[in-house]
Amino acid sequence: MKEMTKKSETVTTRPVSYLAKRIVGALFILIEVILGARLVLKLLGANPANIFVKAIYNITQFFVGLFEGIFAKVSDNAKSIFEPATLIAIVVVAVVAWVVLRLMTPRQQSSTTKTEYTTESPQPHYHTEKVEPVDQSEPTDSSDSH
Repeated sequence: MKEMTKKSETVTTRPVSYLAKRIVGALFILIEVILGARLVLKLLGANPANIFVKAIYNITQFFVGLFEGIFAKVSDNAKSIFEPATLIAIVVVAVVAWVVLRLMTPRQQSSTTKTEYTTESPQPHYHTEKVEPVDQSEPTDSSDSH
């Protein structure tokens, strides 16, 4: 009888949703940058008749409009304005982005073990076994068992 050799290889995979997560993350970053630009333009007293400034104000009005009236605008002169609604919008969009991106993070991984039994013959025998997914949401600590 020929002696058999066992060789095992385990491959761990995670579900791939990185492209979607990167696109959504980039969209939230773009919104944050435009809101930050609005805050700076208002603080510096930018001319609202300028086409660039007007475009920034129009694009961000939806996000800022949700929070207008919570606090009064602060102005030290006729041009420079501190708009608390813009700052609140920046914080809220950042929190929403964090939650959405956190929900998009894969929480499970699966392991597949490939076991190869070989003899001296040129034809190896393969046995593939699928292992159940492992939940990655709560890390386990092996030191607790002592």
